[in-house]
Amino acid sequence: MLPDCADVVVIGGGVIGASCAYYLAKHKIKVVLLEKRDLASGSSGACGGTIFLQTKSPGPNLKLALAGAERFRHLHEELAADIEYRNHGGMIIIETETEYDAMVRWAERQQGAGLDVALLDANQARGLETALSPEILGATFSPADAQVNPWHLTFAFIKSAQRHGAKVYTGVRVTGIQTKSQRIELVETDQGRISTGTVVNAAGAYAARIGALCDLDIPIKPRRGQLVVVEATHPLISRCMLSAHYIAAKFNPDLARKGGGVSIEPTAHGSFVLGSTREFVGFDSRVTRAAIQHIARNVTSILPVLKGRNIIRVFAGLRPYTPDGLPILGPVAGLDGFVIAAGHEGDGIALAPITGELIADLIANNRTDFPLEAYKLERFDPIRAEDLE
Repeated sequence: MLPDCADVVVIGGGVIGASCAYYLAKHKIKVVLLEKRDLASGSSGACGGTIFLQTKSPGPNLKLALAGAERFRHLHEELAADIEYRNHGGMIIIETETEYDAMVRWAERQQGAGLDVALLDANQARGLETALSPEILGATFSPADAQVNPWHLTFAFIKSAQRHGAKVYTGVRVTGIQTKSQRIELVETDQGRISTGTVVNAAGAYAARIGALCDLDIPIKPRRGQLVVVEATHPLISRCMLSAHYIAAKFNPDLARKGGGVSIEPTAHGSFVLGSTREFVGFDSRVTRAAIQHIARNVTSILPVLKGRNIIRVFAGLRPYTPDGLPILGPVAGLDGFVIAAGHEGDGIALAPITGELIADLIANNRTDFPLEAYKLERFDPIRAEDLE
């Protein structure tokens, strides 16, 4: 049975909601987390675990990612859990001259913003990872890049939140949010009502639907990412990799129309998580043969040793996309008590600790040490509801 009241109701049981619940509970705030299905049943349970800084544009994107990466260094101790955090650095693999030219400029911009990143020639790249194809032209490498197990991270936050007094309920669908005098007053669900003055919308790809309950237009829509898991084998590589294709596409729109790049993530158990697509197909989370073939073809051009390996699982997640690539964080002007923590797209895992900490500080102290102006909902022009369908 749901409680009658709470200081804060967090909507969404993915890694962002779990992190918010944990940090709120640490502040001794009476928090209730509601999830309509199972915990980590959305994008947090259908994603890779990379904590990549090299992909972030200098400015608000990189600043938030740098702050987030720092939180991971001692997080396993804080949560008393093995989240399979590994800080082996990461590589972005360059396969064409066009990509090389783009990565030279990209690396210079990131170095200027304070990121430790180096441009490697082909021999230097293969010196770090001998399994790389002899056809690659080079790579960038940053020792700051890392990885974590998304499932372990989400449930570590949940369990730690519960130890601090948070209440977690699954299979509970939010059906309405009542307001009075432009202030949150009540959360309605299919299993009862909870009186509260504060709601945290951490519903990921469904955040716009929660906003609509308060007549808010939140420009978040689902972007499907399909992934492949390849059987475990003896260690072939020691760090995560991305292809430079989609970064080069930022400089050359023609590349963007030819499809996205790929990611390669070796797990702690020896298997590989390979991805990923970026598709606007509504809330369709099915996998497609074409996408799996695309991933396999492009991954094996980087790591030929994966040819012939058995695929043991394919799946897809719906990432919460925003038009400018930044999450939406913080309160909403004109609706007291409604706080958004959503829109991280493929960075939800990497930004989970910093997001939860900032949202909890904001609610507990009405301030944060990290500025949130660049991440507010009000940065967008009004969005029509039909644009989000």
